[in-house]
Amino acid sequence: MEKKYFAHESAYIDEGCVIGEGTKIWHFSHIMPNCIIGKNCNIGQNVVVSPDVILGNNVKVQNNVSIYTGVICEDDVFLGPSMVFTNVINPRSAVNRKSEYKKTLVKKGTSIGANATIVCGITLHEYCFIGAGAVVTKDVPAFALVVGNPSRQIGWISKYGHRLEFNAENIAVCPESHEKYRLENNQVRVAE
Repeated sequence: MEKKYFAHESAYIDEGCVIGEGTKIWHFSHIMPNCIIGKNCNIGQNVVVSPDVILGNNVKVQNNVSIYTGVICEDDVFLGPSMVFTNVINPRSAVNRKSEYKKTLVKKGTSIGANATIVCGITLHEYCFIGAGAVVTKDVPAFALVVGNPSRQIGWISKYGHRLEFNAENIAVCPESHEKYRLENNQVRVAE
């Protein structure tokens, strides 16, 4: 059976992986057992995808990213260069905590900047944006923009990645897509 994805000859793909059509896996990357990778993903150079990780369709993984067991990325997620996930809250070399791996859910459309660290056991909600170098230790609301260490929210962002400026009626318009957003009870949603 012909594979419908591309893997560079230096990449390692272990048994039991499901990889979608149109996905590209580049130099020196390792896809470990039982991963599910969707269609049209791009896995950059020197990426580690640990066992049982799930990546949706159109996920872009930049160079030097580590995606550890327990991570689920939905469709259209962007993982910036050298960002990292964790999967144990209190790791110790001499203590085996594989039974304590925590789940981390990255919802549709989320972007995570270069060198960010995502501490395990949290949810990054739809279309949130994690700034470069941020250390995220708690859930991030949909459309939120967070930066810093520890991360803090500094605003809201559109599906196209533009800062949202809300008017007196709590409506903002994306300058690129012209889609309208509503801010209500400290939550943002696409306006009807």
